Amino acid sequence: MKKDSEGRIPLELTVGEVAQRSGLAVSTLHFYETKGLIQSRRNRGNQRRYPRVVLRRVAVIKVAQKTGIPLADIAEALSVLPHDRPLTAKDWQRLSETWKRQLDARIASLTALRDHLTGCIGCGCLSMEDCPLRNPLDMLGEKGAGPILLEADEEVNVS
Repeated sequence: MKKDSEGRIPLELTVGEVAQRSGLAVSTLHFYETKGLIQSRRNRGNQRRYPRVVLRRVAVIKVAQKTGIPLADIAEALSVLPHDRPLTAKDWQRLSETWKRQLDARIASLTALRDHLTGCIGCGCLSMEDCPLRNPLDMLGEKGAGPILLEADEEVNVS
């Protein structure tokens, strides 16, 4: 662990130090910052300085991304948590419960897709009227002609 000239562990890290410690590219950290996921301050030389607690926040972001949580959802969840302290076990429990529900819904959707996929071999996506994946029970037929997607309606209803 890098110490300052007086032998103390610095409270703030440079963007390069955060990149090295987190395994992320500097450009990724800048991107996260523009999305409000992490925050830095500027020193007198206009260089970014991150509080050490940013390392845990970045770790949470990486874990959430690995599970397939969209970055916008991660940003929304983290927006209610302060940037000046480490995430606590209670914070993580709240985040993980929300994300677990989202993952369970995605798993159910993927399972249904997998289970109906075999039927597509006979169809070959040639039937726009009878497709259990894109138009189950012809639910879209009532909405009129055109490229109406069931998933778009589900996203609106879920939010």
